[in-house]
Amino acid sequence: MELENIVANTVLLKAREGGGGNRKGKSKKWKQLLQFPHISLCEELRQTTEKDYGSLCERQPIGRFLFRLFCETRPELRRCVKFLDAVAEYEVTPDEKRKESGLELVDKYFNPKSEDHVPEVEDAMMAQCNERLQQEACKELFKDCTKLIHDYLSVAPFADYLDSMYYNRFLQWKWLER
Repeated sequence: MELENIVANTVLLKAREGGGGNRKGKSKKWKQLLQFPHISLCEELRQTTEKDYGSLCERQPIGRFLFRLFCETRPELRRCVKFLDAVAEYEVTPDEKRKESGLELVDKYFNPKSEDHVPEVEDAMMAQCNERLQQEACKELFKDCTKLIHDYLSVAPFADYLDSMYYNRFLQWKWLER
């Protein structure tokens, strides 16, 4: 009886270990499968991937996430991303609260004294948005402003992103998708 307990305990311990060896279970297997390649293996992808801001940084979820992480490293870009997020939040705000939300957005991002001021939006456009907000708080109120911010982000910041470790990580994800 005692020998049977020892054998049963030994088998149980072996089962918990996963049988030893290189693979101790499914998580180890998946970890190996999903391991990022060295960036030098992704050079072909770097050459063949279309470098379009809209595709890489807006439509592809991983690209969008990594571009936003890149923007978090620079205060002027962080403000732009926060503004875009605030506008997206404004657009889904219920009609009865939209004007109040718009006024908060204008005060936070259009006020030159605010730490989140977005200087990329021209003063004339800010005044036009503020005036239209006083009349009617429609969903498309900040459409021109967001286009201007996306146009700004798609030039120099996007070029910097393409030379960053964040884009390298994007290429590694694309390599894994193959």
